Amino acid sequence: MLIKGAEEKIIEKIKKSEVKNDEVIKIVKEMKKAKVKVLRNEEWQIEENLVLKEEKVYVPKNDKLRLEIIWLYHDTPIAGYKGW
Repeated sequence: MLIKGAEEKIIEKIKKSEVKNDEVIKIVKEMKKAKVKVLRNEEWQIEENLVLKEEKVYVPKNDKLRLEIIWLYHDTPIAGYKGW
């Protein structure tokens, strides 16, 4: 995974976040106990210390972190929002 700049900082914050919902805590414990990196037909994965659900990075229930991610992508041309 090649990530630079602001995205790299966000990924590190996601990895370090202690706030997770009960389902994710249960899934990660189950995966560690079974010593696997893929669970439930690849629905859940652990890759480079990130929890993935359906091949997307799981963002913990941390309002500050989620808001930071929204602001990072909200005004980009690729997002289609032109700041109106």
